[in-house]
Amino acid sequence: MSLTKLHIRPPAPLAIGIILFAFIALQACGDRTVSADKGGSGKRGRGAEQGPVPVLVATVGQKTVPINIDVIGNVEAYSTISVKAQVGGQLTGVSFHEGDFVKKNDLLFSIDPRPYQGQLNQAQANLLRDNAALSQAEANLAKDMASEKYARVEAGRYQKLAEQGIVSREQTDQVGANADALAQAVLADKAAIESAKAQIVSSKSSVENAKVQLSYTSILSPIDGRTGNLSVKQGNLVAANTMELMTITELEPIYVTFSVPEAQLADIKKFMSQGKLSVYVSPQDNGAEQEVGVLTFIDNAVDATTGTIKLKGTFQNTDKQLWPGQFVRVTLRLTTRPNAVVIPNQAVQNGQDGQFVYVVKGDMRVEMRPVVTSTRLDQELVVDKGLQPGETVVTEGQLRLAPNSRVQFRKTTPAKAS
Repeated sequence: MSLTKLHIRPPAPLAIGIILFAFIALQACGDRTVSADKGGSGKRGRGAEQGPVPVLVATVGQKTVPINIDVIGNVEAYSTISVKAQVGGQLTGVSFHEGDFVKKNDLLFSIDPRPYQGQLNQAQANLLRDNAALSQAEANLAKDMASEKYARVEAGRYQKLAEQGIVSREQTDQVGANADALAQAVLADKAAIESAKAQIVSSKSSVENAKVQLSYTSILSPIDGRTGNLSVKQGNLVAANTMELMTITELEPIYVTFSVPEAQLADIKKFMSQGKLSVYVSPQDNGAEQEVGVLTFIDNAVDATTGTIKLKGTFQNTDKQLWPGQFVRVTLRLTTRPNAVVIPNQAVQNGQDGQFVYVVKGDMRVEMRPVVTSTRLDQELVVDKGLQPGETVVTEGQLRLAPNSRVQFRKTTPAKAS
């Protein structure tokens, strides 16, 4: 048996180089893995130690906060008068321009007074006639009373003469009948006087009515207010009580009508019993200018279709900033809350468990703190639970934070304190 000799060729230099490069790369990967294990879990999520997160913060403040109800309302005229003619005739004068402000008893329109002046003159003449008739009736009564008195005396004298047989019985009866006739004439005169007096009363009423009708030819403003569109021009004929000449709207004072949810009615009644409630309104196009009034009306029933109740505030409106039909922002102030804890709106975040804020602790790490908020005041929120005055909360940069994250301040904006 013969043995065959095997010859092994040594590896080439290129192959040796490739093997050495692979070994070095594998060793480097292993070193990085060990390094990651020594530093912790090796994760790179929120809250990992990669340096402090830059944030904006604010200091929790404390101030007196008004408790308000904010809604949209509508301006309503205090009163609106429809001006109509109370007598018919030709419209001879218009004493104002459309849109003018007029005062009570200012002359607005003139109607031709001549027919009504003629009626007044006739009524006054009838009154003079009736007064004359009364004087005549009174004179007749005086004359007939004197005649009756004489006739009674004469009848008594004849009666005595008849008893003595000096005059006949027929003459005596004739004188007595004459006295009775004169007595009836006196009664008739008294009735004529009463009739004349009644006629005078009627004539006086006619005179007064004619004066009233004549006064209606001058139409005066019943209130202070602003005139509207003129629907009848001068020279036209107008009918009594049928044609609206124009309207006058009273602007001082003025109402603002608004509705609030029925759930707030109990609070409104509670605070209203303690005193007058202030109402602040401002035009929707200019929230800076506010008019201040008082709550003067609460409707007697809740609107079942909307679940709201109507309220009215009264405003003096001396500068005439409020205009009927205008929509305005309404703030009903119920009361004020002293020493309320406030923070900027942007500090509050919403999570699955409700609202929370990030509070910066003394070691520059953050704590996620649940809070309960209530009233909103411009750019601030009132915090009922969860914070104390003087604590620091994050207002910007929350998306990069997790509980116990380290932070650094970019800028501090303390909340204003009262």
